[in-house]
Amino acid sequence: MRILFVAGGSAATVFALAPLATAARGVGHEVIMASVGDIVPVVAGVGLPAVSMTSSPISDFIYRDREGAPVTPPTDPDQQPAFTGEWFGRMAAATLGPLTDLAHDWRPDLIVGGTMMYAAGLLARQLGVPYVRHAWDAVEATRIDPGAEKELQPELGRLGLDGLPAPDLFIDVCPPSLRPPDAAPAHPMACLPANTQRRLEPWMYTRGGRPRVCVTAGSRVANDQDTAYLREAYEFLRTLALDVAALDAEVVIAAPENVAADLRADLKDVHAGWVPLDVVLRTCDLLVGHAGGVTTLNAMYAGVPQLLLPQWGILGPPTRRLAEYGAAITLQPDEATRERLAESCRALLTRPSYAERAEDLAQEIAAMPPPAELVGVLEKL
Repeated sequence: MRILFVAGGSAATVFALAPLATAARGVGHEVIMASVGDIVPVVAGVGLPAVSMTSSPISDFIYRDREGAPVTPPTDPDQQPAFTGEWFGRMAAATLGPLTDLAHDWRPDLIVGGTMMYAAGLLARQLGVPYVRHAWDAVEATRIDPGAEKELQPELGRLGLDGLPAPDLFIDVCPPSLRPPDAAPAHPMACLPANTQRRLEPWMYTRGGRPRVCVTAGSRVANDQDTAYLREAYEFLRTLALDVAALDAEVVIAAPENVAADLRADLKDVHAGWVPLDVVLRTCDLLVGHAGGVTTLNAMYAGVPQLLLPQWGILGPPTRRLAEYGAAITLQPDEATRERLAESCRALLTRPSYAERAEDLAQEIAAMPPPAELVGVLEKL
């Protein structure tokens, strides 16, 4: 069977789909994963055949409309979900043609698309093959989909569709305890971690004498770019790292190598760089970060409490559910003062209930069906 996996514009979208893609390939199915051009090396880095579906980075879709006119992202959290759907819709419109060309040369029997990779569903309906929607994380798309549907009206009309095509199967990696009560029916799957690896150093898999805190703002961080959101992510990470470094803890900053040198210069007694989170998180007592969906799931899988500072409206509901479960503390941007951050870190590191609830969640994930089991479900489709 030939299976086309459609990732997105960040490394996290690749890591989310890689376990199932690897499992399918491991039993003999032909697999190709498509992503935006600058993420193709990440696909290859996790050991999967990679193709580019556009040379444009995701910033082109966020900050420009189809005609190339500038677009300003909304600051109102209530408007951000629909806007997210709109720019993912623009990405779908731009990638549908190249994906169609790929399917002409390498016709898939089944298409698996990440949560907001709407081109996957459009291509599947165009080809008449099954479409699987694969959740990237615990972020629900119910408030995002309408924006994509609005943006994709021309493409939907050409396919004779009144709305976004419904998947033949929805795979959800959100632990059952954190799923919203009105969540769509889904086949559960354990969110096994997948990361770009590097040569391990002893500190990465051993613990020191002090509590270890991992700080991250995700894979899309840069300090030498004109793109606003990359600069903002870097400033967020640098400020966060400085605040956490003031605590009596060992600090690990998970960040791309292109910014790690600057962070090491500012903070002498830290580990900073691209680290394999699936290894390092096992040695950590706390994760402090931007609430990125895949990173958050990695920490859940490792049984690590979290301090989450969501910077985007769509991350609010899942982070609140994790905090209500008792495995995290969530601070909104206007709450994240240095004092509140330090107070929250101390609570997460010293109160046993947070670690206990995080471990409960890890055990719940471990009991979910593994990707290998889902391969049989794909075969039945």
